[in-house]
Order: sequence, then structure tokens, then C-alpha cells
Amino acid sequence: MTKRAISLAAFRISHFALNYFGPFLSSSFGPLETSLFTMSAILSADDLNDFISPGVACIKPVETLPEKSQENAYEVTTEDKVQPEDLPPAQISLTDCLACSGCVTSAEAVLISLQSHAEVLNTLDAHPEIPLAHENNGTIIKNMEDSGEGKIFVASVSPQVRASLATTYGISEKEAGYMVDQLLSGPQGLRSGGKHGNGFTWVVDSNVMREAVLVLTADEVSDSLGSSATSEAENSLPKRPILSSACPGWICYAEKTHPFILPHLSRLKSPQALSGTFLKTVLSKSLGVHPSRIWHLAVMPCFDKKLEASREELTDLTWRQGDHPSSETAPVRDVDCVITARELLSLASSRGFSLRNLPLQPLPSSCALPFPEKTLESFVSFKRNRTEQSLATGTSGGYLHHVLMTFQARNPGSQLVINRGRNVDVVEYILMSKDNQPILKTARYYGFRNIQNLVRKLKPARVSKLPGANPAVRRRQPASRNAASTGSSGSDYAYVEVMACPGGCTNGGGQIRVEDARETIGSSQGEVTDESSKPSPHEQRAWLARVDEAYFSMESDSEPEVEIQSPETSLEDKEARIHGGLERWSQFMDIPLSKLAYTTYRKVESDVGKDQTPANDTTRVVELAGKIGGGW
Repeated sequence: MTKRAISLAAFRISHFALNYFGPFLSSSFGPLETSLFTMSAILSADDLNDFISPGVACIKPVETLPEKSQENAYEVTTEDKVQPEDLPPAQISLTDCLACSGCVTSAEAVLISLQSHAEVLNTLDAHPEIPLAHENNGTIIKNMEDSGEGKIFVASVSPQVRASLATTYGISEKEAGYMVDQLLSGPQGLRSGGKHGNGFTWVVDSNVMREAVLVLTADEVSDSLGSSATSEAENSLPKRPILSSACPGWICYAEKTHPFILPHLSRLKSPQALSGTFLKTVLSKSLGVHPSRIWHLAVMPCFDKKLEASREELTDLTWRQGDHPSSETAPVRDVDCVITARELLSLASSRGFSLRNLPLQPLPSSCALPFPEKTLESFVSFKRNRTEQSLATGTSGGYLHHVLMTFQARNPGSQLVINRGRNVDVVEYILMSKDNQPILKTARYYGFRNIQNLVRKLKPARVSKLPGANPAVRRRQPASRNAASTGSSGSDYAYVEVMACPGGCTNGGGQIRVEDARETIGSSQGEVTDESSKPSPHEQRAWLARVDEAYFSMESDSEPEVEIQSPETSLEDKEARIHGGLERWSQFMDIPLSKLAYTTYRKVESDVGKDQTPANDTTRVVELAGKIGGGW
């Protein structure tokens, strides 16, 4: 075992001890004695946050290092004669991160180096933009005799990113959206530099596909409640309780550590993935280009969204009909690159300008091409829509809120009972009928500490192997201090909204931090900022509250003066519009909606410490002989 592997194992043991025994040690021994248990000078109390941190180093390069050949194993040498080894640099990809269970989430350094603002600029400089023009028949390609190296660049932006930019520059969320449009598509943004002067032809609001996911989520919960256990398996419906699947950090955690959770996960794609599938399918067919020539950039609040974009299930292999690519051709990802709000600042500074100097107004009409498919243009409105973004919906898209509002509209006179958990990130919602009978029981769990409590509740009963004992024995749950935790075992929930970040998606790891905002504003004004000053916890909470306020104060591009429709009528109209658009999309592509809007999950088998060399014939014979009771 190498020294590197030993030190890595020692670090993980110490990190585990601090996370699980730190509070006990602090209360029992005091801070001075507790420091004796840290086992490493790297760790401190500041490292104990709600996120499950990855290891200091990845185990993949350690496992794949070539063994050093020794000509004479009995030769004795002194330290001064030992020459340093010139080892090859370790190589790792996002696919390796997904296929490895050595850590729960991947290090930010790996993610940023593989999907970053540098990759965006390199792609824009490496491929000329396919020229498009608007004619009577719609948007078409100007030059059909293209060399094959050109690409069509499209982007999707989440509302949490706009809220982070709005807080940083002291502007409204609507103006932050204009800022992103000007950066990606405007003449003063990315198009003002680079080898080809490329930019993004269409910039889509991810709220458009989020509304579709909300409607399909309510349908999934309704179908699950109206079906039996046998029909769930036949129809590939998730088991109750259905757990939301839009958070890639939560999905990665479930696949690598708790595979018994996978049957409970919602089968729906996230808004990011669904946006990528929609853009790649519709644009490739309507413009007559291969999906690989459409390059999709997603701007998201979370680094783990980069992992989601690298999933094998989110490629053209799942939806292309008939012309499946050969094994020699790499599958085309629905989302080619993901960057965060923080990396938008680096994207602008790399081209030598500041986001503050961009015009805060809509793009000129010359820069806005209509969507090439007329029948789907009304379904995918490229103007930002004012969706239900309020304190009730939360900061992560409002999946649970939409499910509750849908069932409440179907049950007139029903009332919603809210039970608060032990912290603000755990809330239980019970929909009660007019007769005070429970109709629907749901919950919200944010943050890994709360997620671990939820997972313990859903853990299957332990089967006893003793003769005459009960067939299944469930571990006794510790008593809780609140009604929300004691009143439910977890299995009686119909739907649970689960997000890895405490506080929701506005607190994503890729959002602009207080120190980033200080540095950005200070550099634009010519001031020198003190990088050594770290913001206090109070300043960080105040900053997050401002981001939440910007998120909740979202404005639409065209707000009606008077809303005549009632909430029930508008909800029904919204569902009809979404279902109609999804049906037109499926008919246009001649692909069933199950392949376009739904995905699958897989258990990640751990290969840590296993011998990676294939077994020879002798080893196989020994194994077979042992299985049949024989031997040598």
C-alpha cells in the first residue's frame, strides 16, 4: 500500500470521526481536548458543514499507477541513492467520477478543469458558427455547403443564476437576464472578440422546461397513488414515497451509497436535461443537422450539474430512432458544457470586459432569430415567464408546491397543514379534506444532514436469520423533538422534495459568494480588495437572504395588468398547454415521450481496492471447481 493511499485513508478516517463524533467530543471534553482527536492539521471545525466533502485526492490515479519493476528485490540502498520517480500525470474524467464510489461528490477542481469557461471560449474559437437566416419558411441555414466544422451555439440559464447576478451588481432580476443575453448573444459580449466572433444564437430560460417538469411531476404522483404495487413495477412507476430527482448531488449520493433509494426516485429529467433534449432534438430535425453540431451550454447554480451533463443516460442514445450511432462514434450529450454563475464572471474577464458595462436592455431584433419550428414556438417561449416563485414554492423550482396546489385544486375545500421540522430545511405538508381526513402527505428535505435522516427512515427492514424470529426487524428510530419527525416514518409520504444544498438551489456551490462580489465590484471601480478578510457567518447569511429576495422578486417580460382567471382555471389551462406542447414535440420527432422526458438510474458498484487485472483461465477453473464443491 503506497504512502499516498495510507495518508488518504487516514484523512478519511479522521474526517469521518470529526463529522460523527465531533459534537459529542466538544460537549464532553471541551475545545482543547477535542483538538487532540483531529488526527490531521488540515482539518478544523470550519470544515464541518452540511455538505459531504470529497477526499483530498482522488483514489482513481492511486489505483491505476503502474507497478515499479525491480530487477533485484534483495538489493539494499540508502536514501541518498534513491532517485525520485518520474511518474506520468494522473488522468481522470467526469465519467470516471460517475463510475467510482470512492467519494460521494467530485472535487470542484476536477469539475472546473473539465467543464469551465475556458472550454466555452476554446469551443467558440475552434468551430465557426453555422450561418442562419430568417425567411418566409422560417429560420434556415444560409450555406448548405458547410465544411462540417461549424456549430450552432445555444444556451439555457437558470433563474437562480440571474438572482445571484442581480444581487452582485445591485440590479433587478429582469436586468440580470438582459445582462446574460448581452454577454452570450449581444454584439458587445462574446461576439466582440475571439477567432470567429461567435456567439449563442438562442438563450433559453430553463423555467420553460421546469414548468413542463412540474406538470409531469404532478402526473407521476397521481399515477403512483392510483396504482397498486404490481402495476408500479409493470408501468415503471417509482415506488412511494416518490423522491425528487432534479438535484444531481442527491442522485450521486443515492447511487453510490444507498441503492435501495433508487426505486423511489422520480423518473423525470431535470429542467437542465430536458432543455438539452428539446433543443438537440428539435433543432437537429428542423435545420437538418446532426445533433453533434449543436453545442448546448447550461448556466447553473451548482457544480454537480456538470456531473449530470456527463451521465450516459442523458445522450442521444436514449432518444435517437433508427440511426443509432455505431460503437466507434461517441454518444452526443444533451448538454455539452455546464458553467456556474461564478464562472460567468471569469468568462467575461477572459475576453477583457466586465459584465457591469453591458447594456441592461433586450437584444436588438437583428440578434434575435425566431425558433425554426413554428408549431413548437408557442410552447417554448423564449421570454421569461413569471412563474410561482415565492416563499411557499421555495428556492429550488417549486416541485412540491406544484404537487400540493394540483391536489388542492382537485379537492375543493381542502386545507393545508404545515408542520415545521427541527430546522428550516425540514417541513412536512399534509393536505386535509373538508372532513378533516388526510388526502396527501408530503415533505421537504434540504441539506445532506436532513437527507441522511430521511434515508434512515426509508431503509428497508433488516431480515433476521435466527430461527423463529420475526421475518423483518426494523431498527428503532431515536425520539425526536418535533411532531414533524415523530409523526411520520417516511414511508407514508406520497412525495418528498429533496435537495442537497441547505436553503435550496440559490445556495448552490457555484453561486457568486460575498468575497467574489467584493472582488468583482472593487476591481471594476479600481479599488484594491483585501483577499485575506473572510466574511463572517452573519454576512454570509445576509448575502444569501438578498439572493433569495432577488429570486422571489422575479419579473416577467410582459406582465398583464389584470389577472381575470382564477387560480384553479389558470392551473388547468397551464396543464393543458404543457400537455399539448409535449404531445406536439413527441409527434414532431416521432419519438414517444417516455424516451424524451424520462430517464433511469443505476447502482454504482465500488471497485475500490479490487484487483483490476482480468482473471486468467486457471483462476476461472479454480472458481468453478470451488462452486461445484470440488477442488485441486
